[in-house]
Amino acid sequence: MDNALLNKDMTVKDVLDRWPETLDVFVANGFENFRDEKQRNAVGAFLKLERAAQAKKYDLDNFLGLLQARIDEELHQVDVTMKTTEKTDSQINVSGLLPCPVRLPLLEGFDAFIESYTEETGNAVSYKLEAASVGANWIEDNIQGIENVNELPDIFLSAGFETFFDQKTIGRFKDQGVFTDITNSAVNPDFTGIEIKDPKKDYSIIAAVPAVFMVNHDVLGDLPIPRCWSDLLKPEYEQKVALPVGDFDLFNAILLAIHKEHGDEGVKKLGRCMLKSMHPSQMVKNAQRVAEEKPLVTIMPYFFTKMARMVKSLEIIWPEDGAVVSPIFMLTKRESLDKVRPIAEFLSSKTVGDILAQKGLFPSLHPEVDNQLPEHHPWKWVGWDYIYQNDLGALILHTTQTFENSMNEE
Repeated sequence: MDNALLNKDMTVKDVLDRWPETLDVFVANGFENFRDEKQRNAVGAFLKLERAAQAKKYDLDNFLGLLQARIDEELHQVDVTMKTTEKTDSQINVSGLLPCPVRLPLLEGFDAFIESYTEETGNAVSYKLEAASVGANWIEDNIQGIENVNELPDIFLSAGFETFFDQKTIGRFKDQGVFTDITNSAVNPDFTGIEIKDPKKDYSIIAAVPAVFMVNHDVLGDLPIPRCWSDLLKPEYEQKVALPVGDFDLFNAILLAIHKEHGDEGVKKLGRCMLKSMHPSQMVKNAQRVAEEKPLVTIMPYFFTKMARMVKSLEIIWPEDGAVVSPIFMLTKRESLDKVRPIAEFLSSKTVGDILAQKGLFPSLHPEVDNQLPEHHPWKWVGWDYIYQNDLGALILHTTQTFENSMNEE
């Protein structure tokens, strides 16, 4: 492990030689040329971090902070993820998917909590909390096909709608009263005005993944800046928008929100506005690159605006009609509650809420968390009435197909 401390007088080559994982940060913030080894050895050998930040008009402390955060993440990754968490003698099973930006700090805190919990109660806990990037395949391998309620995890965490309401997966257990919401009845004031808690008190929502716009002024031209979701459905934005198709949780939430307000026609228009599918981190990396096709607008999780704020040509727009909400759900099995209540309370606590909100920009529902959101931050939430009145699994399939058909039309 390299104990050298990052500082403003180090050259780019020094940093990349010692911490090659920081290349992602350089590329994401406009230093695409350092992908090339010759450039690293030539320019990077003389370019100090302080001068690099000045050249891009970046705040030096912010720039160093991004690099340090990437280094710290890599240092912790092996220690945290290599722990043995699947125990054969466990009385309690916790599993699910955690958003990538917060998985490591959440795992660290959870591991320490479980250690003390087991010491106090004698209950062994098996947990498998994967990165959300493994997505649908993990759900398919671990959740789909469960017929017996006893095979379900005692606590299950993940973002999105499909897994939780599809009658082929966990959705069929909801109507059987298998789960219970143990979270605080009060909700963070940032969510005032929308009924985000499950009125039937089956499912818990611990945080939200908001979808916002990133506008690239280098390619905006004479077009007006889109301020609302309905703006993106106008003909002038056709094939000018990048959507997070690879992020199936957020993408499904966007499809449902558009379908609720604009029907099939709105979903078709969304398909026609699509430029290409690219992960949001790729969108930030490509922002300053000369390319034939650069999106005018990128729809992305609010988290990725951290990087985008350092690129002058990019503007983050919180939609005036609301950021689409993809909920982070927690399911707690009612029959296990005597044993698992402390674990569920920890996962919905201020401690975890602070990590979600501050490290991931995933606003927490815990009433005491400072989510550090803009003063004006309306939400586009499909609502529980809509959820209960529709077969969401079937609706997601329908809207996805409608979107794809429209996108492929000549």
